[in-house]
Amino acid sequence: MPNRLANEISPYLLQHADNPVHWYPWGPEALKRAKDEEKPIFLSIGYSACHWCHVMAHESFENERIANILNEHFISIKVDREERPELDQIYMEAVQILTGRGGWPMSVFLTPDLQPFFGGTYWPAQARGGMPGFDQVLRAVIEAWTKRREETIGQAAQLTAVIRDSELVKQPGDGEKLDRRLFEVAEQSYLRSFDARNGGFGTAPKFPHPMDLRVLLRWHRRTRRPQLLDLVTTTLDKMAGGGIYDHLGGGFHRYSVDEHWLVPHFEKMLYDNALLAATYVEAWQVTRNEAYARVVRETLDYVLRDMTDPLGGFYSTEDADSEGEEGKFYVWTPDEVEAALGAEKAKTFAYVHDVTAAGNFEGRNILHRAKSTAQCAKILGRDLEQLEAELAASRAALLEARAKRVRPGRDDKILVSWNGLMIEAMARAGTALDELRYVQAATAAAQFLVDRLRDSEGGLLHTWRTGQAKGQAYLDDYAALANALVSLYEARFEERWIDEAVRLADNILRRFADPEGAGFFMAPFDSPEPLIARKKDLLDSSVPSGSGLAVMALLRLGKLCGRQDYTSAAEATLQASALLMEKAPQGTGQMLMGLDAWLGPAPEIVILGDGVRAAGERLLADLHHRFLPNKVIAYRDDAVTAGSRCDALSAIFEGKKPIPPGPTLYVCENFTCAEPVSGEQKALAALEQLAR
Repeated sequence: MPNRLANEISPYLLQHADNPVHWYPWGPEALKRAKDEEKPIFLSIGYSACHWCHVMAHESFENERIANILNEHFISIKVDREERPELDQIYMEAVQILTGRGGWPMSVFLTPDLQPFFGGTYWPAQARGGMPGFDQVLRAVIEAWTKRREETIGQAAQLTAVIRDSELVKQPGDGEKLDRRLFEVAEQSYLRSFDARNGGFGTAPKFPHPMDLRVLLRWHRRTRRPQLLDLVTTTLDKMAGGGIYDHLGGGFHRYSVDEHWLVPHFEKMLYDNALLAATYVEAWQVTRNEAYARVVRETLDYVLRDMTDPLGGFYSTEDADSEGEEGKFYVWTPDEVEAALGAEKAKTFAYVHDVTAAGNFEGRNILHRAKSTAQCAKILGRDLEQLEAELAASRAALLEARAKRVRPGRDDKILVSWNGLMIEAMARAGTALDELRYVQAATAAAQFLVDRLRDSEGGLLHTWRTGQAKGQAYLDDYAALANALVSLYEARFEERWIDEAVRLADNILRRFADPEGAGFFMAPFDSPEPLIARKKDLLDSSVPSGSGLAVMALLRLGKLCGRQDYTSAAEATLQASALLMEKAPQGTGQMLMGLDAWLGPAPEIVILGDGVRAAGERLLADLHHRFLPNKVIAYRDDAVTAGSRCDALSAIFEGKKPIPPGPTLYVCENFTCAEPVSGEQKALAALEQLAR
């Protein structure tokens, strides 16, 4: 018989609906039963694309003997970390305090009052390789609860007090300055951990660090030091050539288990691909390296092909496993390549992508590129253009052959925050690379979110799947979507998106701001369920911090809409985070990007069309092609009727009129406006000067 998870919409929870464990979702029924029966809670947190979550499920949660122990002695609760990030944040901190590390699956034991007293990550069903067995862990916890309950409850209370008191920011900063020095500190941190040979930061396992790369692009723009740009381009080149990148279908896997970017953890996450696409767009704006534009197009085309719901939203993840094996969908033997391409083309493809009989992953091959196409053409004595055309045709043929394999599982729930990141990436890529289809996809996704993920009072809901929206939205939902809607406005200048973004920003201030200090909490103050701690969201993880996203959204909207309350809240959060940025720059990349925007230059650019939209479009295209990361843009022409204008933009257009011959360019900064410029050529020259 299915357990109570059968009524949930999360694919991760549904994966466990037929376990013999009597799972509950997190909610009043389970929490009340734990109190009524005075039983400890076993809380298991994971996500659908997590390989080791699947392993523990198979070894332990499908094991009748272990299930009987759990059912007799515990109230077992299963949580999808992507549905309930505030629970994941709180109890992950507990596990990290208890064990010194964290990860998923996360396994935590709680008192009926929800206070943690023991935890870890993956345990095998029986002791193995120096690890205790899950059966041993359960017996030890049962003994502690039955024989030393008072002591156990006391330890849980102490740990809970540590979690409550560990907030990194409670009050505005103690005089720390918001200046360039924080970027100098960050630079030294990046240089210390940079892998000059392989790109990236640190050693294995190696993660992409998109926020840090974007900080480096901004710091390079300020300093013009080539070394800073080299850190970025080396990393992007190595990742795009490595096995972490899907050379057939586009898109990036989660991370590399080695320091060379060769062997990935094969799951694909929507947020990774959004953040990396945005990073490659900015790198293209800086360098004009067409290889970066190709990576952006292939990555976003993958999302449009495989990760987009017919209604417009973007799905969450693709699994690492297929047919019970990690990576099986993605790897190749020489014979498989030859069967799809023929002998001659297979030989060329195998050379370029390092496909060998020995293989580089369990006897098969992860496609990667140790040499550029130009280097391969020279070595092979081939014409570069002809080689590129042949390789493109070979990739298409192999992609078609791969499509006949059993695909990895897909988590098709739609999360507001991750969709916000992808909408922003699509909008920015569409304008920078002149690809209208990405702007159209961003528009469809945004429309889906504002239409279908609303509660009865007009606030956001967190997740949607199979026609059902549910769950309170969190800070990063509001902030990521607000940023995305500003970028979507700047792509096509539909002013309705600013109205929507302002509603989101107002909710951020009303529902998430700390009334006694500065910064923003992850969960809203009116959260309906009990939490042992209300935490702020200040540090980047695999996704940008909610507070960092909120700072950026508030700064952008503050300039576009003349809202001093927005800019003041952003400044206070930056000030309160100054010490954190100094101590942990590689955990505060999103906040550092907000600091860069606050420090400026952050030009407010207004363009008024002259009735001939083509001239205005050319001016906007020139602007979008440039790396001006802190600009805001507002545009109007005769096609924008009074009825479609939003009042929120009145401040930025106030006093500005078109001047013949048009289009007319206004540039303002630090409460001062330069002389307006009229005429396409003069306006383009002014933008060139602005970029310098």
